[in-house]
Amino acid sequence: MINHEKNYKDSWIKALFAIIFIFGIGATYLIFSDETNEIIDMPKSAGLEIIEPVSESMDQENILDSLNNLKLAYDVAIYEKTALSEELELERKNIENLMEIIKASKNPSAEQIKIYRKQLSDLKISLDEKVKEVKKLKSQNKNLLTEIESQNVVMYKQKAENDTLISKQKKLESTLKDAAKLSLSNFKVTAINEKSSGKEQETTKAKNTKKLKISFSVNGNSASKNGKKVYYIQVLDQKNTVLGENKLIEFGNDKALVYSFLVACDYQGKSANVYGVLNDDLNKFKKGTYFVNFFDKQEIMGSSSITLE
Repeated sequence: MINHEKNYKDSWIKALFAIIFIFGIGATYLIFSDETNEIIDMPKSAGLEIIEPVSESMDQENILDSLNNLKLAYDVAIYEKTALSEELELERKNIENLMEIIKASKNPSAEQIKIYRKQLSDLKISLDEKVKEVKKLKSQNKNLLTEIESQNVVMYKQKAENDTLISKQKKLESTLKDAAKLSLSNFKVTAINEKSSGKEQETTKAKNTKKLKISFSVNGNSASKNGKKVYYIQVLDQKNTVLGENKLIEFGNDKALVYSFLVACDYQGKSANVYGVLNDDLNKFKKGTYFVNFFDKQEIMGSSSITLE
């Protein structure tokens, strides 16, 4: 009887422990499950946001904006119409091509953005250099135009039949661009009175003037070839009539010139003084101012004048 009761008691205790064990496992599961859910829900309940990877689209837009501004700057430089216009247009085309490439690029990587920025920087540096050259050319052109205008004052007063000649004259700019071109200086016109003895004297009187001595200097230039150089002298009287031979010469490139006489020089690499003479040819020199223009082919190199009383 005692054993039977003991066995019954042991069975009851085992059953009780089994029930407690099952409830313990369940409670533990619920606790850990709640903690897990709290951890998962914590970013939302705490007001936190998951940080997404930074997009490169903003950098892409900034580069496109900078390229567009750079393109506008090239437009301004091209508008100046200098000798660099063709190079500037090519650079602007490169900008447009780069913009098209960037626009076509979807979700560019950081490495691609780095390459685009480098290309943008190179284009900016190139523009800065070109702008400096444009400013320099504008300054040179301004000085050149001022010089040409002063030299062409006399030509604008010529007869209507000489207007075509004036419009076709090559600008002095071509001379300045040609490093091997010889330059002229010391332009001078002198009235000469020749005595019966053959002695020559300078004069300012029209009635005493027998001829006009026209002189100038050919400046040395090591880049120029030695040999015979021919220059054209154009002398205009008070009526804008071309004195002397009054010949028309065409240079084969739609350029022409009416000149009074030729002056030749045997150039040997050093500066040389050259002169020519315009005789009265029985037509007495009259009172007034005579204008003289010096040409290297169709290009005007300088001017001078003399007034006879």
